[in-house]
Amino acid sequence: MSENREDSPHRSRTPGSAPGPGGDSGAGSSGRVGPQPEEIRFFGTTWLHHDGGYVLRRVAVAAGSLAAAVAGCLVLRFAYQGLETARVGGFVNLLVIVTFAVCSAIAFRKTWEGFSRRPADPARDESLRSLRMIGFIGALLAYFFRSLTEAPGEKLRRGEYESAVTQYEKRRGARTGNPAARKKPKRK
Repeated sequence: MSENREDSPHRSRTPGSAPGPGGDSGAGSSGRVGPQPEEIRFFGTTWLHHDGGYVLRRVAVAAGSLAAAVAGCLVLRFAYQGLETARVGGFVNLLVIVTFAVCSAIAFRKTWEGFSRRPADPARDESLRSLRMIGFIGALLAYFFRSLTEAPGEKLRRGEYESAVTQYEKRRGARTGNPAARKKPKRK
């Protein structure tokens, strides 16, 4: 029960207690000082200490993303059958298959890369949003495969959080003590 106490370091943040600007909030709404971990969709901050049903959430995310990918494949199959019924021709059928395959591959790669590093050019990443929506099966499969090993994006956020904590401790350690008690240099 000590995990649920207000002063516990393993307490996960609730969705409403977002960090301040830059992630280095002072005393936030929970009263904690220092950098706060960034939330991950479906996981909150349970990824930090693997508490609060973290493993169950990972299993649910893996099963949900795989089920959504299978459902998406079924919907695409029905759409393809509609094209066959309409007899639009072999070229259009091939074009639809190639389009979804290429978009799914791009969506998989971009989603997978997004789990390990932030995009260098957010505007370019934003311009690929329509490709990622068309290739939603690839993005769902990337989510599925990553959730088998960790919360999607956990490695990236853990590295960022640990470096923020290290920088915070370094800054905090540099200003400890009473400045009035410091020895003043002797004048000559």
